[in-house]
Amino acid sequence: MKTVRLLATAAMGLESLVAREVKDLGYTDVTVENGKVMFDADVSAIPRLNLWLRTADRVKVIVGEFEAKTFDDLFEQTKALNWEDYIPEDGAFPVIGKSVKSKLYSVPDCQRLVKKAVAEKLKQKHGVAINMPETGAMYKIEVALLKDKVTLTLDSSGSGLHKRGYRLRQGEAPLKETLAAALVMLTNWKPDYPLVDLFCGSGTIMIEAALIGQNIAPGFNREFASESWDFIPQTLWDQAFDEAEKLANYDQPLDITGSDLDPKMIEIAKDNAIEAGLNDLITFKQMQARDFHPKKDNGYLITNPPYGERLNEEEEVKQMYRDLGKSMVLNATWSSYVLTSHEQFEKLFGMKATKKRKLFNGFIKVDYYQYFGRHNK
Repeated sequence: MKTVRLLATAAMGLESLVAREVKDLGYTDVTVENGKVMFDADVSAIPRLNLWLRTADRVKVIVGEFEAKTFDDLFEQTKALNWEDYIPEDGAFPVIGKSVKSKLYSVPDCQRLVKKAVAEKLKQKHGVAINMPETGAMYKIEVALLKDKVTLTLDSSGSGLHKRGYRLRQGEAPLKETLAAALVMLTNWKPDYPLVDLFCGSGTIMIEAALIGQNIAPGFNREFASESWDFIPQTLWDQAFDEAEKLANYDQPLDITGSDLDPKMIEIAKDNAIEAGLNDLITFKQMQARDFHPKKDNGYLITNPPYGERLNEEEEVKQMYRDLGKSMVLNATWSSYVLTSHEQFEKLFGMKATKKRKLFNGFIKVDYYQYFGRHNK
């Protein structure tokens, strides 16, 4: 098996970014749908994508796609797929599932049938009379039904790709690492410009920016389920890690600052930055947003401030947005990028955004307000 069909999953609104990342890694002919990006690639793509994708949630291998309106259909067509090319005799293969607008709406039944069909196929192929032992590596199967179309995948990532391995502690409304990376990648920031987050929380935007700035693969310090898959030779993993090591630019100087009013959050952010090995690249300060007076021009503010979702915080948050607007007006060469669900943000900030992009922070609908600075040449 040389070529596999792959699916990178994405949060709503980030599909085009994930597609761009996939293309930047050299994979073409990419199809983009809601929440997913699909393409064909060599098996060596599995290690590379898991290591490098900053904004995707997971990388899955598509084993088969077909239409099924009855349980018989589902069983027979699942059994007809070449599972033995992927799952060895001792492989563990739990099945998870989801069904949207499909005749087969009972997810537990679909999971059970897929499990049975795969087990029968593997028994046949591996010549096992009794149940498969399932004592080996993990090959998690997902059966996803959408309008009667079935997609069967194997999850190559294990825990989600947002789990980079550096987050020791977090605040109460943490920003997912994948979304934080997306916020940086949706700007024109380059590593030689200053970057500031005035509501840095546990430091995620700063840390992701430093990883981007030095071209460090976000998955470099973690493990993936597919590292123990038989059909991916160990040499391909070694090559992918070697490539990541070679492409990292550890000498790139960065000017990244994170500030927060809460000293506890500054401590947490510092600990996370130390865990990521990036502590010496990021400056952390305890201060209020209104006390922001940068010494350099042409910088970038990228931030995810409180949204004022709780009633007792609303007035405080409104004042915070007003102060932020006043502060940024005084720094006209700076570009501001602010993520918030607050409907009145532009009015409070005192300016209409140059651009706005709809995103989701978890299940909260948010807008990414983008104000382009007047750059000094």
